[in-house]
Amino acid sequence: RKQKEGNFDIVSGTRYKGNGGVHGWDLKRKLISRGANFITQVLLRPGASDLTGSFRLYRKEVLQKLMEKCISKGYVFQMEMIVRARQLGYTIGE
Repeated sequence: RKQKEGNFDIVSGTRYKGNGGVHGWDLKRKLISRGANFITQVLLRPGASDLTGSFRLYRKEVLQKLMEKCISKGYVFQMEMIVRARQLGYTIGE
């Protein structure tokens, strides 16, 4: 529904806006997630609130292009995908 509303290239579920949140996480995990997102926001200005979340919808052609460009390994690739999407001019809805 969100994708259709704004014709977004990527739609990302976020834990840090609206009714989002996390349940069952200990304090350490919450701090790591918030800390990673905060540092990335300050340094890279990605324009998305939750770079470490993995609930996303990509247009097929956008995902293919981003996978070609992505060089990160492990969980950091989630951050790289959004940052690169912004650099390439793709639209992101949350």
